[in-house]
Amino acid sequence: MTTKTTAQGTALPLNTILDGDCIEVMNSLPAGSVDLIFADPPYNLQLKGELHRPDNSKVDAVDDHWDQFSSFKAYDEFTNAWLTAARRLLKPNGAIWVIGSYHNVFRMGAELQNQGFWILNDVVWRKSNPMPNFRGKRLTNAHETLIWASKSEESKPTFNYEALKALNEGVQMRSDWVIPICNGGERLKDDNGDKAHPTQKPEALLHRVLIGTTNPGDVVLDPFFGTGTTGAVAKMLGREFIGIEREETYRKVAQARIDKIRKFDKEALMTTASKRAEPRVPFGQLVERGMLRPGEMLINSRGQMAKVRADGTLISGEARGSIHQVGASLENAPSCNGWTYWHFKTEGKMVPIDVLRQQIRAEMR
Repeated sequence: MTTKTTAQGTALPLNTILDGDCIEVMNSLPAGSVDLIFADPPYNLQLKGELHRPDNSKVDAVDDHWDQFSSFKAYDEFTNAWLTAARRLLKPNGAIWVIGSYHNVFRMGAELQNQGFWILNDVVWRKSNPMPNFRGKRLTNAHETLIWASKSEESKPTFNYEALKALNEGVQMRSDWVIPICNGGERLKDDNGDKAHPTQKPEALLHRVLIGTTNPGDVVLDPFFGTGTTGAVAKMLGREFIGIEREETYRKVAQARIDKIRKFDKEALMTTASKRAEPRVPFGQLVERGMLRPGEMLINSRGQMAKVRADGTLISGEARGSIHQVGASLENAPSCNGWTYWHFKTEGKMVPIDVLRQQIRAEMR
């Protein structure tokens, strides 16, 4: 176990699986100490009787005691209590992910909004290998829903847009994720060869969540730790984790799993940075430093030219203003990214002025 002292002087038990009721344990931790919460609470499936396949073999369904509630009212009270405890732990710019099925996700969504969380996205996790509907009385339940919400409307949660885009082969990440359920070697088994946990989540799902909405060193809390998928992926990705799990059997499996995990090296932990996170470089700074001189001509892709002025503005005919304003005026468009629109000539080649901006940014790192 490692600890981190909070601003209030309280030690935060990092990289630890805490034993106990999640609400009581969360209430014992220091407020405003967690960057992200990933919560996979009981679904309250309300299963009645055994479920069998066509060959009469029994389906290993979720019928554990921890998923059983006496009524919707009891489940709502539980949801209210653990979300209240969770919100207290989040930093002002913290965020939460909750995951559920049609049995409970709508109730959680309503409670999130009631408590002041600000919903950012709902994500459909489409299972590429879902369990069939053996009774043939409903559609095959092939997805679960995740809700991503910030602590409040004013929060500015981490969102690594460029990293998720890179993860998706350069295409903007969508809110429908096709990921298989746990099977094969990833599915943890107990001493009898049975599933160690009936709802173990795939590491690919947590990898996407943590890459997209946390940074190395962030503290990630999972109040329903189970067999430790959140902790395993957090350790690999250089995030700190806190797990809460009241079932001793699950804690043992999770700890053994996490002990085997190797943290990625520093270089491997680096992800594509968001362009918005890059230091701001005014165009005028290029002029001040002599990278572009007053009177020098910039050119666009259509051969139109603009003259650089001493104060970092441009002039092209009647158009005057910033690199963005003059570009927009020439294109008769509401806006323009002047950094990629304008080029300068060097050694017989046309080079975008953004190359000069990147040179300055490299010096700032």
